[in-house]
Amino acid sequence: MTSVYDFIVEKTNGEKQDLQQFKGNPMLIVNTASKCGFTPQFKELQDLYEKYQDKGFTILGFPCSQFNNQEFANIDETLAYCQLNYNVEFPMFAKIDVKGENASPLFKFLVSQKKGLLTEGIKWNFTKFLIDGNGNVVARYAPQTSPSKIENDIKSLL
Repeated sequence: MTSVYDFIVEKTNGEKQDLQQFKGNPMLIVNTASKCGFTPQFKELQDLYEKYQDKGFTILGFPCSQFNNQEFANIDETLAYCQLNYNVEFPMFAKIDVKGENASPLFKFLVSQKKGLLTEGIKWNFTKFLIDGNGNVVARYAPQTSPSKIENDIKSLL
């Protein structure tokens, strides 16, 4: 695998989604959780999505329950929560693992491309990966990094 566009992921309804669909456009890939201290970041993520989606930018959310079981068991509950509380309109996908032997191939690729500060693996919810229009991972942001703080990096790719 040489780019993010080489992956197929699962949508919330079980259908497969080829990331080739996003080719040529920058995106932010985020492992999310609905019951986490960082969950309010959904608001800033949605704000960025609304601001730049007309320029081709998108955000892909991947719910994960690996960190203190902070995600609903049922994906419909996750979607309803995100919509009701944060008006999330960017694409959300099926719940996945982002670390360990059952980690999603996409997230294995992401962490192999951009290491974290102290470790390669994902340490918590809301780790963010910025992808350029060629499918390259250009930046990784820690969970505590506010989405608004990466806006200039996003603009530089548009």
